[in-house]
Amino acid sequence: MKTNHLRKVFTFIAASCICFGVAAQSSTVFTLDSCRAMALSNNKDLMISRQRIKTARYQKKEAFAAYLPAIDFTGSYMYNQKEIAILGEDALLPVKTFDPAKGTYEFNIAKNPLTGEPIKSPDGQYVPDQVALLPKESLTYDIHNIFFGAVTLTQPVYMGGKIVAMNKITGYAEKLAEAMHNSEAENVIYAVDAAYWQVVSLKAKHELATSYVELLDSLSYSVTRLVENGIATRSDQLAVAVKLNSARVDLTKVENGLVLSRMALAQVCGLPLDSQMTLADEEVFENVSPSEIAPYDVNTAYEHRSDLQALELGIKIAGQTKNVARASMLPNLAVVGAYSFSNPNMFNGFQKKFNGAFSVGALLTIPIWHWGGNYNKYKAAESEETIMKLKLEDAKELVNLQVTQAGYRTRESLKTYQMTVSNLESAEENLRSANIGFKEGVLTSDDVMKAQTAWLKANSENVDAMIDVHLCNTYLQKVLGTLY
Repeated sequence: MKTNHLRKVFTFIAASCICFGVAAQSSTVFTLDSCRAMALSNNKDLMISRQRIKTARYQKKEAFAAYLPAIDFTGSYMYNQKEIAILGEDALLPVKTFDPAKGTYEFNIAKNPLTGEPIKSPDGQYVPDQVALLPKESLTYDIHNIFFGAVTLTQPVYMGGKIVAMNKITGYAEKLAEAMHNSEAENVIYAVDAAYWQVVSLKAKHELATSYVELLDSLSYSVTRLVENGIATRSDQLAVAVKLNSARVDLTKVENGLVLSRMALAQVCGLPLDSQMTLADEEVFENVSPSEIAPYDVNTAYEHRSDLQALELGIKIAGQTKNVARASMLPNLAVVGAYSFSNPNMFNGFQKKFNGAFSVGALLTIPIWHWGGNYNKYKAAESEETIMKLKLEDAKELVNLQVTQAGYRTRESLKTYQMTVSNLESAEENLRSANIGFKEGVLTSDDVMKAQTAWLKANSENVDAMIDVHLCNTYLQKVLGTLY
Protein backbone atom coordinates (compact mmCIF):
# COMPACT_ATOMS: atom_id res chain seq x y z
CA MET A 1 0.00 0.00 0.00
CA LYS A 2 1.06 3.57 -0.66
CA THR A 3 0.41 4.80 2.86
CA ASN A 4 3.09 3.92 5.34
CA HIS A 5 3.34 4.32 9.07
CA LEU A 6 5.78 7.22 9.01
CA ARG A 7 3.53 9.21 6.72
CA LYS A 8 0.58 8.71 9.05
CA VAL A 9 2.61 9.79 12.05
CA PHE A 10 3.88 12.87 10.22
CA THR A 11 0.35 13.81 9.16
CA PHE A 12 -0.94 13.45 12.68
CA ILE A 13 1.89 15.51 14.19
CA ALA A 14 1.52 18.23 11.57
CA ALA A 15 -2.23 18.47 12.12
CA SER A 16 -1.78 18.51 15.90
CA CYS A 17 0.71 21.37 15.68
CA ILE A 18 -1.60 23.30 13.37
CA CYS A 19 -4.60 22.81 15.62
CA PHE A 20 -2.51 23.95 18.60
CA GLY A 21 -1.56 27.06 16.66
CA VAL A 22 -5.21 27.78 15.91
CA ALA A 23 -6.04 27.62 19.59
CA ALA A 24 -3.11 29.82 20.52
CA GLN A 25 -3.98 32.71 18.25
CA SER A 26 -7.09 34.04 16.55
CA SER A 27 -5.67 34.10 13.02
CA THR A 28 -3.13 31.78 11.42
CA VAL A 29 -1.66 31.58 7.95
CA PHE A 30 -2.46 28.19 6.42
CA THR A 31 -0.75 26.57 3.47
CA LEU A 32 -2.43 24.06 1.19
CA ASP A 33 -0.45 21.22 2.77
CA SER A 34 -1.46 22.23 6.29
CA CYS A 35 -5.12 22.34 5.28
CA ARG A 36 -4.79 18.88 3.79
CA ALA A 37 -3.15 17.56 6.95
CA MET A 38 -5.91 18.96 9.17
CA ALA A 39 -8.64 17.53 6.96
CA LEU A 40 -6.98 14.10 6.91
CA SER A 41 -6.75 14.13 10.70
CA ASN A 42 -10.22 15.50 11.47
CA ASN A 43 -12.42 14.00 8.79
CA LYS A 44 -15.02 11.67 10.35
CA ASP A 45 -15.20 9.37 7.32
CA LEU A 46 -11.44 8.86 7.50
CA MET A 47 -11.71 8.16 11.23
CA ILE A 48 -14.29 5.49 10.42
CA SER A 49 -12.06 3.99 7.72
CA ARG A 50 -9.13 3.87 10.17
CA GLN A 51 -11.30 1.92 12.59
CA ARG A 52 -12.23 -0.44 9.75
CA ILE A 53 -8.52 -1.04 9.16
CA LYS A 54 -8.15 -1.90 12.85
CA THR A 55 -11.16 -4.21 12.61
CA ALA A 56 -9.62 -5.98 9.63
CA ARG A 57 -6.33 -6.43 11.51
CA TYR A 58 -8.10 -7.95 14.49
CA GLN A 59 -10.03 -10.28 12.19
CA LYS A 60 -6.73 -11.31 10.60
CA LYS A 61 -5.35 -12.22 14.01
CA GLU A 62 -8.58 -14.05 14.78
CA ALA A 63 -8.22 -16.13 11.61
CA PHE A 64 -4.60 -16.97 12.45
CA ALA A 65 -5.71 -18.32 15.84
CA ALA A 66 -7.52 -21.14 14.01
CA TYR A 67 -4.10 -22.71 13.28
CA LEU A 68 -3.45 -23.11 17.01
CA PRO A 69 -5.00 -25.60 19.45
CA ALA A 70 -8.14 -24.41 21.20
CA ILE A 71 -8.35 -25.03 24.97
CA ASP A 72 -11.77 -24.81 26.59
CA PHE A 73 -13.25 -25.45 30.00
CA THR A 74 -16.81 -26.63 30.48
CA GLY A 75 -18.48 -26.82 33.86
CA SER A 76 -22.01 -27.68 34.86
CA TYR A 77 -24.18 -28.27 37.92
CA MET A 78 -27.50 -30.07 38.06
CA TYR A 79 -29.97 -30.68 40.88
CA ASN A 80 -32.17 -33.80 40.65
CA GLN A 81 -35.34 -34.25 42.65
CA LYS A 82 -35.02 -38.01 43.17
CA GLU A 83 -32.34 -40.57 43.78
CA ILE A 84 -31.61 -43.41 41.36
CA ALA A 85 -32.58 -46.90 42.55
CA ILE A 86 -31.41 -49.78 40.38
CA LEU A 87 -33.76 -52.19 42.19
CA GLY A 88 -37.41 -51.66 42.98
CA GLU A 89 -37.20 -53.89 46.07
CA ASP A 90 -34.79 -56.21 47.85
CA ALA A 91 -33.53 -58.91 45.44
CA LEU A 92 -33.00 -62.64 46.19
CA LEU A 93 -30.32 -64.20 44.02
CA PRO A 94 -30.06 -68.02 43.56
CA VAL A 95 -26.80 -69.56 44.69
CA LYS A 96 -24.77 -72.22 42.85
CA THR A 97 -22.58 -74.88 44.42
CA PHE A 98 -19.83 -76.93 42.80
CA ASP A 99 -20.73 -80.51 41.86
CA PRO A 100 -17.49 -82.58 41.85
CA ALA A 101 -19.16 -85.36 39.91
CA LYS A 102 -20.11 -83.09 37.02
CA GLY A 103 -17.30 -80.60 37.45
CA THR A 104 -19.72 -77.68 37.13
CA TYR A 105 -21.63 -75.28 39.27
CA GLU A 106 -25.28 -76.19 39.79
CA PHE A 107 -28.14 -74.28 41.35
CA ASN A 108 -29.27 -75.55 44.76
CA ILE A 109 -32.88 -76.61 44.16
CA ALA A 110 -35.23 -77.17 47.06
CA LYS A 111 -36.66 -80.75 47.08
CA ASN A 112 -39.76 -82.27 48.60
CA PRO A 113 -38.54 -84.24 51.68
CA LEU A 114 -41.16 -86.90 51.05
CA THR A 115 -40.83 -87.44 47.32
CA GLY A 116 -37.37 -86.02 46.68
CA GLU A 117 -38.75 -84.09 43.70
CA PRO A 118 -37.73 -80.45 43.04
CA ILE A 119 -40.22 -77.92 44.33
CA LYS A 120 -41.71 -75.47 41.85
CA SER A 121 -43.31 -72.12 42.53
CA PRO A 122 -46.87 -71.35 41.33
CA ASP A 123 -45.41 -69.78 38.17
CA GLY A 124 -43.61 -73.01 37.30
CA GLN A 125 -40.10 -71.90 38.29
CA TYR A 126 -37.84 -74.08 40.46
CA VAL A 127 -37.41 -72.83 44.00
CA PRO A 128 -33.75 -72.40 45.03
CA ASP A 129 -32.63 -74.05 48.21
CA GLN A 130 -30.35 -71.14 49.08
CA VAL A 131 -30.49 -67.46 48.06
CA ALA A 132 -28.27 -64.36 48.45
CA LEU A 133 -29.97 -61.21 49.66
CA LEU A 134 -29.27 -58.02 47.63
CA PRO A 135 -30.85 -55.09 49.56
CA LYS A 136 -32.45 -52.30 47.53
CA GLU A 137 -30.53 -49.66 49.51
CA SER A 138 -27.18 -51.01 48.27
CA LEU A 139 -28.07 -50.05 44.69
CA THR A 140 -29.71 -46.72 45.48
CA TYR A 141 -27.52 -43.67 44.63
CA ASP A 142 -27.76 -40.07 45.76
CA ILE A 143 -27.72 -37.89 42.62
CA HIS A 144 -29.45 -34.83 44.06
CA ASN A 145 -26.36 -32.64 43.39
CA ILE A 146 -24.20 -33.38 40.36
CA PHE A 147 -21.09 -31.43 39.39
CA PHE A 148 -19.33 -31.96 36.05
CA GLY A 149 -16.32 -30.34 34.42
CA ALA A 150 -14.03 -30.92 31.45
CA VAL A 151 -10.93 -29.28 29.98
CA THR A 152 -10.72 -29.97 26.25
CA LEU A 153 -8.00 -29.35 23.69
CA THR A 154 -8.83 -29.36 19.98
CA GLN A 155 -6.09 -29.19 17.35
CA PRO A 156 -7.21 -28.93 13.69
CA VAL A 157 -5.10 -31.15 11.46
CA TYR A 158 -6.80 -30.80 8.08
CA MET A 159 -9.89 -28.68 7.44
CA GLY A 160 -9.96 -28.94 3.68
CA GLY A 161 -7.92 -25.75 3.27
CA LYS A 162 -10.55 -23.62 5.00
CA ILE A 163 -8.20 -22.18 7.62
CA VAL A 164 -5.58 -21.23 5.04
CA ALA A 165 -8.21 -19.60 2.85
CA MET A 166 -9.71 -17.64 5.76
CA ASN A 167 -6.26 -16.33 6.70
CA LYS A 168 -5.70 -15.15 3.14
CA ILE A 169 -9.17 -13.56 3.04
CA THR A 170 -8.56 -11.58 6.22
CA GLY A 171 -5.14 -10.50 4.92
CA TYR A 172 -6.71 -9.25 1.71
CA ALA A 173 -9.51 -7.63 3.72
CA GLU A 174 -6.96 -5.60 5.67
CA LYS A 175 -5.36 -4.38 2.44
CA LEU A 176 -8.84 -3.66 1.06
CA ALA A 177 -9.66 -1.51 4.09
CA GLU A 178 -6.40 0.41 3.56
CA ALA A 179 -7.21 0.88 -0.14
CA MET A 180 -10.67 2.23 0.70
CA HIS A 181 -9.09 4.55 3.26
CA ASN A 182 -6.68 5.87 0.63
CA SER A 183 -9.55 6.39 -1.81
CA GLU A 184 -11.51 8.34 0.78
CA ALA A 185 -8.40 10.35 1.64
CA GLU A 186 -8.03 11.35 -2.02
CA ASN A 187 -11.63 12.55 -2.03
CA VAL A 188 -10.98 14.60 1.10
CA ILE A 189 -7.82 16.13 -0.37
CA TYR A 190 -9.64 17.04 -3.57
CA ALA A 191 -12.43 18.66 -1.53
CA VAL A 192 -9.84 20.60 0.48
CA ASP A 193 -8.11 21.80 -2.68
CA ALA A 194 -11.40 22.93 -4.20
CA ALA A 195 -12.36 24.85 -1.04
CA TYR A 196 -8.84 26.26 -0.67
CA TRP A 197 -8.58 27.59 -4.21
CA GLN A 198 -12.14 28.89 -4.00
CA VAL A 199 -11.06 31.12 -1.11
CA VAL A 200 -7.96 32.21 -3.04
CA SER A 201 -10.08 32.93 -6.09
CA LEU A 202 -12.66 34.98 -4.19
CA LYS A 203 -9.94 36.89 -2.33
CA ALA A 204 -8.35 37.82 -5.67
CA LYS A 205 -11.74 38.79 -7.06
CA HIS A 206 -12.44 40.82 -3.94
CA GLU A 207 -9.27 42.83 -4.51
CA LEU A 208 -10.20 43.07 -8.17
CA ALA A 209 -13.72 44.29 -7.33
CA THR A 210 -12.27 46.79 -4.87
CA SER A 211 -9.92 48.13 -7.55
CA TYR A 212 -12.82 48.31 -10.00
CA VAL A 213 -14.88 50.34 -7.52
CA GLU A 214 -11.92 52.65 -7.00
CA LEU A 215 -11.56 53.12 -10.78
CA LEU A 216 -15.25 53.94 -11.14
CA ASP A 217 -15.13 56.23 -8.12
CA SER A 218 -12.19 58.08 -9.62
CA LEU A 219 -14.03 58.29 -12.94
CA SER A 220 -17.15 59.54 -11.17
CA TYR A 221 -15.13 62.28 -9.50
CA SER A 222 -13.60 63.31 -12.83
CA VAL A 223 -16.98 63.34 -14.62
CA THR A 224 -18.51 65.39 -11.79
CA ARG A 225 -15.77 68.00 -12.21
CA LEU A 226 -16.39 68.01 -15.96
CA VAL A 227 -20.14 68.47 -15.43
CA GLU A 228 -19.44 71.40 -13.11
CA ASN A 229 -17.26 72.93 -15.83
CA GLY A 230 -19.91 72.30 -18.48
CA ILE A 231 -17.76 69.88 -20.43
CA ALA A 232 -19.77 66.71 -19.67
CA THR A 233 -23.50 66.20 -19.36
CA ARG A 234 -25.65 65.16 -16.45
CA SER A 235 -26.41 61.96 -18.35
CA ASP A 236 -22.72 61.02 -18.34
CA GLN A 237 -22.61 61.57 -14.59
CA LEU A 238 -25.68 59.37 -13.97
CA ALA A 239 -24.32 56.57 -16.20
CA VAL A 240 -21.11 56.47 -14.17
CA ALA A 241 -23.09 56.58 -10.90
CA VAL A 242 -25.22 53.60 -11.98
CA LYS A 243 -22.10 51.67 -12.94
CA LEU A 244 -20.48 52.54 -9.59
CA ASN A 245 -23.49 51.40 -7.58
CA SER A 246 -23.59 48.14 -9.50
CA ALA A 247 -19.89 47.60 -8.82
CA ARG A 248 -20.43 48.20 -5.10
CA VAL A 249 -23.24 45.63 -5.05
CA ASP A 250 -20.94 43.14 -6.79
CA LEU A 251 -18.25 43.91 -4.23
CA THR A 252 -20.69 43.12 -1.41
CA LYS A 253 -21.58 39.83 -3.05
CA VAL A 254 -17.92 38.91 -3.36
CA GLU A 255 -17.32 39.81 0.30
CA ASN A 256 -20.20 37.57 1.39
CA GLY A 257 -19.01 34.77 -0.86
CA LEU A 258 -15.50 35.07 0.58
CA VAL A 259 -16.81 34.75 4.13
CA LEU A 260 -18.88 31.70 3.21
CA SER A 261 -16.01 30.09 1.34
CA ARG A 262 -13.74 30.50 4.39
CA MET A 263 -16.40 28.83 6.51
CA ALA A 264 -16.65 25.99 3.98
CA LEU A 265 -12.87 25.51 4.07
CA ALA A 266 -12.89 25.51 7.88
CA GLN A 267 -15.61 22.87 7.87
CA VAL A 268 -13.66 20.64 5.48
CA CYS A 269 -10.53 21.03 7.63
CA GLY A 270 -12.46 20.14 10.77
CA LEU A 271 -12.11 23.58 12.38
CA PRO A 272 -14.84 25.77 13.91
CA LEU A 273 -16.76 27.67 11.25
CA ASP A 274 -15.79 31.03 12.76
CA SER A 275 -12.06 30.29 12.55
CA GLN A 276 -10.06 33.19 11.12
CA MET A 277 -8.21 31.43 8.33
CA THR A 278 -5.70 33.35 6.23
CA LEU A 279 -4.30 31.38 3.32
CA ALA A 280 -0.72 31.66 2.21
CA ASP A 281 -1.55 31.79 -1.51
CA GLU A 282 -4.17 34.51 -1.22
CA GLU A 283 -1.56 37.04 -0.17
CA VAL A 284 0.75 36.26 -3.08
CA PHE A 285 -1.81 35.25 -5.66
CA GLU A 286 -0.13 37.07 -8.50
CA ASN A 287 3.00 34.95 -7.94
CA VAL A 288 1.08 31.64 -7.98
CA SER A 289 1.83 30.65 -11.56
CA PRO A 290 0.54 27.36 -12.95
CA SER A 291 3.15 24.83 -13.89
CA GLU A 292 3.42 22.63 -16.94
CA ILE A 293 1.86 19.18 -16.89
CA ALA A 294 4.23 16.49 -15.67
CA PRO A 295 4.54 13.43 -17.92
CA TYR A 296 2.07 10.68 -17.04
CA ASP A 297 0.92 7.31 -18.29
CA VAL A 298 -2.31 5.36 -17.81
CA ASN A 299 -0.27 2.49 -16.37
CA THR A 300 0.47 4.78 -13.43
CA ALA A 301 -3.26 4.84 -12.71
CA TYR A 302 -3.49 1.06 -13.06
CA GLU A 303 -0.74 0.73 -10.49
CA HIS A 304 -1.76 3.38 -7.97
CA ARG A 305 -5.55 3.78 -8.17
CA SER A 306 -7.04 2.67 -4.85
CA ASP A 307 -10.34 1.64 -6.41
CA LEU A 308 -8.56 -0.65 -8.87
CA GLN A 309 -6.52 -2.10 -6.02
CA ALA A 310 -9.77 -2.70 -4.14
CA LEU A 311 -11.21 -4.57 -7.12
CA GLU A 312 -8.06 -6.67 -7.49
CA LEU A 313 -8.25 -7.54 -3.80
CA GLY A 314 -11.93 -8.33 -4.29
CA ILE A 315 -10.96 -10.87 -6.95
CA LYS A 316 -8.46 -12.48 -4.56
CA ILE A 317 -11.05 -12.56 -1.77
CA ALA A 318 -13.58 -14.14 -4.13
CA GLY A 319 -11.00 -16.76 -5.10
CA GLN A 320 -10.35 -17.66 -1.46
CA THR A 321 -14.10 -17.68 -0.77
CA LYS A 322 -14.30 -20.29 -3.51
CA ASN A 323 -11.66 -22.31 -1.65
CA VAL A 324 -13.68 -22.06 1.55
CA ALA A 325 -16.72 -23.39 -0.31
CA ARG A 326 -14.63 -26.23 -1.73
CA ALA A 327 -13.41 -27.11 1.77
CA SER A 328 -16.99 -28.04 2.70
CA MET A 329 -16.71 -30.95 0.23
CA LEU A 330 -13.41 -32.26 1.67
CA PRO A 331 -12.70 -34.33 4.82
CA ASN A 332 -11.98 -32.58 8.11
CA LEU A 333 -9.64 -34.05 10.69
CA ALA A 334 -8.95 -32.84 14.20
CA VAL A 335 -7.20 -34.26 17.28
CA VAL A 336 -9.12 -33.95 20.53
CA GLY A 337 -7.83 -34.32 24.08
CA ALA A 338 -9.82 -33.88 27.27
CA TYR A 339 -9.71 -34.23 31.03
CA SER A 340 -13.20 -34.84 32.46
CA PHE A 341 -14.19 -34.96 36.12
CA SER A 342 -17.40 -35.21 38.07
CA ASN A 343 -18.90 -35.42 41.55
CA PRO A 344 -20.27 -38.04 42.18
CA ASN A 345 -18.08 -40.29 40.03
CA MET A 346 -18.16 -43.95 38.99
CA PHE A 347 -14.46 -44.59 38.49
CA ASN A 348 -14.18 -46.72 41.62
CA GLY A 349 -17.72 -47.52 42.56
CA PHE A 350 -20.15 -44.76 43.36
CA GLN A 351 -18.26 -42.05 45.27
CA LYS A 352 -19.46 -38.61 46.26
CA LYS A 353 -16.23 -36.80 45.54
CA PHE A 354 -14.43 -35.32 42.55
CA ASN A 355 -12.47 -37.64 40.32
CA GLY A 356 -11.56 -37.60 36.65
CA ALA A 357 -9.56 -39.08 33.79
CA PHE A 358 -7.78 -38.10 30.58
CA SER A 359 -8.98 -39.06 27.11
CA VAL A 360 -7.46 -38.58 23.65
CA GLY A 361 -9.04 -39.16 20.28
CA ALA A 362 -9.46 -38.02 16.71
CA LEU A 363 -12.48 -36.56 14.96
CA LEU A 364 -12.88 -37.24 11.25
CA THR A 365 -15.73 -35.83 9.17
CA ILE A 366 -16.20 -36.95 5.58
CA PRO A 367 -19.01 -35.33 3.57
CA ILE A 368 -20.88 -37.99 1.62
CA TRP A 369 -24.11 -36.59 0.20
CA HIS A 370 -25.72 -33.18 0.60
CA TRP A 371 -27.91 -33.12 -2.48
CA GLY A 372 -25.49 -30.85 -4.33
CA GLY A 373 -25.67 -28.06 -1.72
CA ASN A 374 -21.92 -27.78 -1.18
CA TYR A 375 -21.18 -28.07 -4.90
CA ASN A 376 -23.66 -25.33 -5.77
CA LYS A 377 -22.12 -23.16 -3.06
CA TYR A 378 -18.75 -23.64 -4.73
CA LYS A 379 -20.11 -22.78 -8.18
CA ALA A 380 -21.79 -19.64 -6.80
CA ALA A 381 -18.45 -18.51 -5.34
CA GLU A 382 -16.82 -19.22 -8.70
CA SER A 383 -19.40 -16.99 -10.44
CA GLU A 384 -18.72 -14.20 -7.94
CA GLU A 385 -15.03 -14.40 -8.82
CA THR A 386 -15.88 -14.05 -12.51
CA ILE A 387 -18.09 -11.05 -11.75
CA MET A 388 -15.25 -9.34 -9.89
CA LYS A 389 -12.89 -9.92 -12.82
CA LEU A 390 -15.39 -8.38 -15.24
CA LYS A 391 -15.83 -5.39 -12.92
CA LEU A 392 -12.06 -4.87 -12.88
CA GLU A 393 -11.89 -4.92 -16.68
CA ASP A 394 -14.75 -2.43 -16.92
CA ALA A 395 -13.15 -0.21 -14.27
CA LYS A 396 -9.84 -0.16 -16.14
CA GLU A 397 -11.61 1.01 -19.28
CA LEU A 398 -13.31 3.80 -17.34
CA VAL A 399 -10.03 4.77 -15.68
CA ASN A 400 -8.37 4.96 -19.08
CA LEU A 401 -11.15 7.29 -20.21
CA GLN A 402 -10.87 9.37 -17.03
CA VAL A 403 -7.12 9.79 -17.41
CA THR A 404 -7.49 10.80 -21.05
CA GLN A 405 -10.23 13.32 -20.27
CA ALA A 406 -8.31 14.72 -17.30
CA GLY A 407 -5.19 15.12 -19.45
CA TYR A 408 -7.09 16.94 -22.19
CA ARG A 409 -8.85 19.12 -19.63
CA THR A 410 -5.59 20.02 -17.90
CA ARG A 411 -3.85 20.95 -21.15
CA GLU A 412 -6.91 22.94 -22.19
CA SER A 413 -6.95 24.82 -18.89
CA LEU A 414 -3.27 25.70 -19.29
CA LYS A 415 -3.86 27.04 -22.81
CA THR A 416 -6.86 29.00 -21.55
CA TYR A 417 -4.73 30.51 -18.82
CA GLN A 418 -2.04 31.53 -21.29
CA MET A 419 -4.73 33.13 -23.47
CA THR A 420 -6.15 35.05 -20.51
CA VAL A 421 -2.67 36.37 -19.71
CA SER A 422 -2.44 37.75 -23.22
CA ASN A 423 -5.97 39.18 -23.01
CA LEU A 424 -5.15 40.78 -19.67
CA GLU A 425 -2.14 42.56 -21.12
CA SER A 426 -4.31 43.89 -23.95
CA ALA A 427 -7.04 44.96 -21.52
CA GLU A 428 -4.56 46.81 -19.32
CA GLU A 429 -3.09 48.60 -22.32
CA ASN A 430 -6.60 49.41 -23.55
CA LEU A 431 -7.54 50.85 -20.15
CA ARG A 432 -4.35 52.92 -20.02
CA SER A 433 -5.06 54.33 -23.51
CA ALA A 434 -8.69 55.08 -22.58
CA ASN A 435 -7.66 56.97 -19.46
CA ILE A 436 -5.17 59.04 -21.47
CA GLY A 437 -7.75 59.70 -24.19
CA PHE A 438 -10.34 60.73 -21.59
CA LYS A 439 -7.93 63.15 -19.94
CA GLU A 440 -7.09 64.65 -23.30
CA GLY A 441 -10.78 64.91 -24.19
CA VAL A 442 -10.55 62.52 -27.12
CA LEU A 443 -12.66 59.76 -25.51
CA THR A 444 -15.85 59.91 -23.47
CA SER A 445 -16.66 58.44 -20.08
CA ASP A 446 -18.52 55.62 -21.84
CA ASP A 447 -15.31 54.64 -23.58
CA VAL A 448 -13.49 54.60 -20.25
CA MET A 449 -16.21 52.48 -18.62
CA LYS A 450 -16.08 50.03 -21.50
CA ALA A 451 -12.33 49.76 -21.07
CA GLN A 452 -12.74 49.30 -17.32
CA THR A 453 -15.37 46.60 -17.86
CA ALA A 454 -13.10 44.83 -20.33
CA TRP A 455 -10.24 45.11 -17.83
CA LEU A 456 -12.44 43.63 -15.05
CA LYS A 457 -13.55 40.78 -17.29
CA ALA A 458 -9.98 40.00 -18.38
CA ASN A 459 -8.75 39.94 -14.80
CA SER A 460 -11.67 37.80 -13.65
CA GLU A 461 -11.12 35.32 -16.47
CA ASN A 462 -7.42 35.22 -15.64
CA VAL A 463 -8.19 34.40 -12.00
CA ASP A 464 -10.68 31.69 -13.02
CA ALA A 465 -8.24 30.21 -15.50
CA MET A 466 -5.42 30.12 -12.97
CA ILE A 467 -7.62 28.40 -10.36
CA ASP A 468 -8.89 25.97 -12.99
CA VAL A 469 -5.32 24.97 -13.85
CA HIS A 470 -4.60 24.17 -10.19
CA LEU A 471 -7.83 22.16 -9.81
CA CYS A 472 -7.27 20.33 -13.09
CA ASN A 473 -3.77 19.36 -11.97
CA THR A 474 -5.20 18.13 -8.68
CA TYR A 475 -7.89 16.14 -10.49
CA LEU A 476 -5.31 14.65 -12.84
CA GLN A 477 -3.29 13.47 -9.84
CA LYS A 478 -6.48 12.06 -8.35
CA VAL A 479 -7.39 9.99 -11.42
CA LEU A 480 -3.76 8.82 -11.64
CA GLY A 481 -3.90 7.73 -7.99
CA THR A 482 -0.90 9.84 -6.96
CA LEU A 483 -2.75 12.47 -4.93
CA TYR A 484 -2.34 10.70 -1.56
